[in-house]
Amino acid sequence: MTRQKIDFVIAWVDGSDPEWQKEKLACMKKMGIATKVDSRDVRYRDWEILPYWFRGVEKFAPWVRKIHFVTWGHVPEWLNVNHPKLHIVNHTDFIPDKFLPTFSANPIELNFHRIHGLSENFVYFNDDMFLLNTVKPSDFFVHNKPVDMLALQPDVANADDPVMPYIYLNNAMVLAKYFDKRENMKKQPWAYFHPGYPLMYLVNNALEMAFPRFTGFYTVHGPAPLMKQTYETLWRLEPELLERVCSHPFRHKEDVNQYVLREYEKLNQNFVPRNTKKFCRYYDLDANNSKLISTITGQKCPAVCINDSNHSIPYNRVKKQLDMAFRQILPEKSSFEI
Repeated sequence: MTRQKIDFVIAWVDGSDPEWQKEKLACMKKMGIATKVDSRDVRYRDWEILPYWFRGVEKFAPWVRKIHFVTWGHVPEWLNVNHPKLHIVNHTDFIPDKFLPTFSANPIELNFHRIHGLSENFVYFNDDMFLLNTVKPSDFFVHNKPVDMLALQPDVANADDPVMPYIYLNNAMVLAKYFDKRENMKKQPWAYFHPGYPLMYLVNNALEMAFPRFTGFYTVHGPAPLMKQTYETLWRLEPELLERVCSHPFRHKEDVNQYVLREYEKLNQNFVPRNTKKFCRYYDLDANNSKLISTITGQKCPAVCINDSNHSIPYNRVKKQLDMAFRQILPEKSSFEI
């Protein structure tokens, strides 16, 4: 297989930046804050572990062609902005002016294909996703097809989350316009019943055969292999919807998110099936993070997602725990640090 050109994209925000806070507050006042708007502080809180993301990439994925660091405009003081592999991308560099300012991940993620110089195949990282062990290009793309897992899962009426259940359903509604569930399962049974999938999702996919329509999708919350051509296809098919989503400065219950792109690739038979849930473990931060810390220090999987959860957390203590755990496996500065 010829060497694949793969870039990484990471989106980051410094929630403590007073200029960013000022612009956010002005935007909130202008539109008025309603219950359907998600503007929780935990969506912007910084755990100060971003250097370990760069250390992990340099140590465990040295083959990456370019890193596109997407930011509102602020840049960490310690970041070597002159690194030949680093491309600093401001929101104004690729998001159309009519969608700015934005404080929602959705307009940012849905416009990545506009980033100048971005490779056709790229991997998107939230800033809470870290590499813990060596990864290969074939962990993300094989023969220019994304590596992913096609798993069906009903959208759940979770009253504790006022936004995401709607977004998951909105994603499914879009996909149902272009794919018939039973026809798709007949066309690519191997994609639904790959022997490496977790047993739970093999069972779920089998049970879903009883229902003629899509009820929802399970998308692994980890590094996302994406293709610019998929973006271009969705923007061509759903321009009004995506324009409307990108016009929301804050995450909104009428949105779709980047998961719809990944699911479109899978339903369109343009992916390689694999157990990606095994590749990246997901943890919600809590007062006690023993399993997470053990996963990091033991390097028990290639990648980990560390989600800032809704409940109260002893911030300083947990921040110290995370720093000590990452420092144990990545003690040396990377060339991305000054």
